[in-house]
Amino acid sequence: MPKLTIDDLKRIKEETTKATAVRHGGEVRVKITVHMGTCGIAAGARDVMKSLMEEMAEADRQDIRVVTSGCMGMCSSEPNITVEVLDSEPIVYQHMDANRMRQVFRRHALQGEVQTDFALAKL
Repeated sequence: MPKLTIDDLKRIKEETTKATAVRHGGEVRVKITVHMGTCGIAAGARDVMKSLMEEMAEADRQDIRVVTSGCMGMCSSEPNITVEVLDSEPIVYQHMDANRMRQVFRRHALQGEVQTDFALAKL
């Protein structure tokens, strides 16, 4: 394996900064994680992701990042998503479906209003 150069380290730092921008005030204002482990997929996470991607296309927002992750260890509450709004605590939502995803996207991601009816936890 070749040694890393200063330029390599600078590039890695730049990529990491962009990837974590929601936590550090960069271009990304909101990060939405759809937890898509086996349990999440079995519970309907694909439909949740499809709904989210439709909302993203309609909203045409460049300051919202959508990512996926594996199981977060709360299989009984799947499908789960986590919404991280800049300068706010991340919120985990449980028992998501397409309609709830639309509501969370429109009200929490776009307007900053936490949807307490199906919020599971603050992280």
